Amino acid sequence: QVQFVESGGGLVQPGGSLRLSCAASGSISSIYAMAWYRQAPGKQRELVAVIRNDGTTNYLDSVKGRFTISRDNAKNTVYLQMNSLKPEDTAVYYCSKSPPEGWGQGTQVTVSS
Repeated sequence: QVQFVESGGGLVQPGGSLRLSCAASGSISSIYAMAWYRQAPGKQRELVAVIRNDGTTNYLDSVKGRFTISRDNAKNTVYLQMNSLKPEDTAVYYCSKSPPEGWGQGTQVTVSS
């Protein structure tokens, strides 16, 4: 089973940017859909963005126009470029298949002044 390791989180001011990376332990080229999820304190985990092997994407309404998901099958890595960050984006971000199969440690994103 392919496992995922997330990185790139941190503390950023409102309006700032971060790029998250998700490194897979094996090939992702045969995985039809990869996704980023997030879980804020006291809230359920939610789907943020999904990307399919044909390049099509879907986003949570609240991040549309600010976040961009991409995948590099040759590097077995999925990315999430996050711009114009808001305090409500604060959460632990995870990547997995869509639908999800297991979770890694995630990476903390904190948006605060």
